Amino acid sequence: MELFATADAHMSPTDLQRFIRIKNLAEWCASIEKVSAQSGERGSMSCSWGEYAVHLEIVRNGIHFTLPGSEDVMQWSITAEPASKNGKVTIHCTVNRAELDPAYQQKLQKFVDDWKTGLENGWSRIKADLDKKPKLECAPWYG
Repeated sequence: MELFATADAHMSPTDLQRFIRIKNLAEWCASIEKVSAQSGERGSMSCSWGEYAVHLEIVRNGIHFTLPGSEDVMQWSITAEPASKNGKVTIHCTVNRAELDPAYQQKLQKFVDDWKTGLENGWSRIKADLDKKPKLECAPWYG
């Protein structure tokens, strides 16, 4: 089963790859209750339907997460659309089942919707913080 959402986040692929990390997943998605461990591109997270190992992979135009120990092989990608799409970010979540229990399907839909909301709100917060910091100039390179 596949679920999609489109966030009006105005984030570039580089923004997604730089600011969304395993350690801060709960700040971006309300369905993720906490991250209990993180080391590089691997960690563990808790959500309303359990605790899972989570892996992060940098992909073209964004990031991809997998829950390798999940019963239904859950995974999701967050990718920036081309500039012509006015700053849209796509959330694409899949599980390896054609049919789901309605309650579980609702939880997955909420997960995708929470990512949409988190991307729209979180990027505004980060952008405001970046705008407050002084811009640093690069020193000339003398080789």
